[in-house]
Amino acid sequence: MRLFVSIDVPDAFAEEIAEIQAAFADADGLRFTDPEGIHVTLKFLGEVDEDRLSELETAIGTAVEESDVEPFEAEFGGLGVFPSMEYISVVWFGVREGNGEMTRLHEAIERQTVELGFEPEDHEFTPHATFARMDHAGGKELVQRLVRERDPTVGRTTIEEVRLTESKLGPDGPTYSTIERFSL
Repeated sequence: MRLFVSIDVPDAFAEEIAEIQAAFADADGLRFTDPEGIHVTLKFLGEVDEDRLSELETAIGTAVEESDVEPFEAEFGGLGVFPSMEYISVVWFGVREGNGEMTRLHEAIERQTVELGFEPEDHEFTPHATFARMDHAGGKELVQRLVRERDPTVGRTTIEEVRLTESKLGPDGPTYSTIERFSL
């Protein structure tokens, strides 16, 4: 099972996300994420044997408790890229409000999962939601310009849970299913 821990961006924001994607439609080499599957990844776990699910769920539950994060308001908006403006592989919108809570959740989940033997993150955590991936640099200049010039607001919502999510890769992109929910 290919798993990650996430906070879902509400499906209610699909129209706003589609509008942002439409602004990038002429960028050659850009592949868009389904607006209804967009999320903030708190921890990518990779391939996990099904027999480890129970201990993993316990660890995530413990992490959510230890983070001491209660339901919180989050506002999504702004644009960015990874790893850099010169070499773009991911285009995302950020978290304007709720960064602190998401970071605390990430850090607690990171501690618990590393104790179980999962690989530690090799980069600093930046709460974000990927809405496009760049397969080649054909449209890089357009993406750079739009990221510099635009500052869209996606929406505001109350975050009440974290999810353990399975990702199945297919020819039309990944499909996601929730394995477990952890209430804040």
